[in-house]
Amino acid sequence: MKGFQRLLQALTLLPLFTQQTFAAKEVFAHFMHGLTASYNQDTWTADINAAKAAGIDGFALNIGPTDAWTETQLDNAYAVADKLGFKMLISFDQLCCGTWEVEHVSRLINKYKGRPSQFKVGDKPFVSTFEGTNFIEQWAQVRSQTGGIYLVPDWASLGPDGFKQHVGKVEGAFAWDAWSITPKQKDTNQDKLWKERLGPGKAYMMAVSPWFYTNLPQYNKNWMWKGDSLWYTRWEQVLDIMPDFVEIITWNDYGESHYISPIRGESIVAGANKYVDGMPHDGWRFILPYYIAAYKAGNRNVPVQEEGVAYWYRKTPMGACADGGTTCSPPGYPAQYKAAECSEDAVFVTSLATEPSDVEVSIGGAVVGTGKVGKGAGFFSANFGGKTGPVKVRLLRNGKEIAAGTGTSIDAQCNNGIINWNAWVGVARAGVPQKHRKLRLRDVPAKKAKRALTVPRRIHSFV
Repeated sequence: MKGFQRLLQALTLLPLFTQQTFAAKEVFAHFMHGLTASYNQDTWTADINAAKAAGIDGFALNIGPTDAWTETQLDNAYAVADKLGFKMLISFDQLCCGTWEVEHVSRLINKYKGRPSQFKVGDKPFVSTFEGTNFIEQWAQVRSQTGGIYLVPDWASLGPDGFKQHVGKVEGAFAWDAWSITPKQKDTNQDKLWKERLGPGKAYMMAVSPWFYTNLPQYNKNWMWKGDSLWYTRWEQVLDIMPDFVEIITWNDYGESHYISPIRGESIVAGANKYVDGMPHDGWRFILPYYIAAYKAGNRNVPVQEEGVAYWYRKTPMGACADGGTTCSPPGYPAQYKAAECSEDAVFVTSLATEPSDVEVSIGGAVVGTGKVGKGAGFFSANFGGKTGPVKVRLLRNGKEIAAGTGTSIDAQCNNGIINWNAWVGVARAGVPQKHRKLRLRDVPAKKAKRALTVPRRIHSFV
């Protein structure tokens, strides 16, 4: 009788165990491995240390099937991650640059699955993809050849309903769905739909991104999506949705302007310099330790380790230059919008404060906005108001300055005759006044990338 009771108890705990296998709430940054031809272990060390300092748990290494340096750089990446206690997982890019064979995929998984830094759920290596709907049936062979994997692919082009037809073949889903496809800011409707379609026992990896702008005519890419408050909004949505995993898009995709890494000139895709040079995004990492801690704690009531503000804006007001033909959706999407419909002439600020505080924004010496922010993470934005000149952002409490930063000037100078729809990002930390300076790990001319995204990415499903 006791044996039967123990069996019933064990069976009752099975669903709980299934959920606990992915309850660690890890945060990864999507890393464009194809841009690492010039990397060495020192380069990897710098990137990993910067990511760790921001609270990021690991990199999702996006690899294509044809780059000559793929395994050399995977060896370097895993070697450094092993030493530094950082996690790695492979994300097979199955929409770019050739065809993946089952044996090739299996061999790479087998080669790295035993490394200390390989992220696993239970004893299975975590594997992801960028698209790959033509490879769905082959994953059964990969499982057989590798002894098992924890597969969380991005088949976002299927949409939640289409993905549901294959839910029995995977452990979860990653949806490359971090932006709004309309002039309205991103909401969580799609996230909720993905979770619903996946059902119980399946993991959902939520995509978070700060921005999107690309203008690479050689790849027929010239569009943006609504950024503005997105970096703050999306992290707030993470705390509402509480997904099983989070993947930041991206660490280093300069060509699509959603990089949060320091700029590496030699890794910029040919043609992207015109909108990446002099446009640091390092400040976006400032808010990550707070949000990642809150995500892992399951609530917003976590200590603010460092007070300050991250702030960002476009350098050129709309109307000062031509829009460059940039649209707010790529060709083929169900609705087309002008870029100006999806962007505001404003300075956007996310604050981290230990107590309720005030934010003040000035442009060219004139105050253009003040507002109150609460304890923890807060948000404020101020319209350009027709002003030009250096941007200054201050965090104040009871009239006392807590942090202040001065960013690059807003002006009517056109970038190659058009608006640069990329963002300039600054940060001001408590007790560390900062003036505008260019942030580059290597201030060298960009070399022509040996590999770039050769097709427009299918980011959203038309659901």
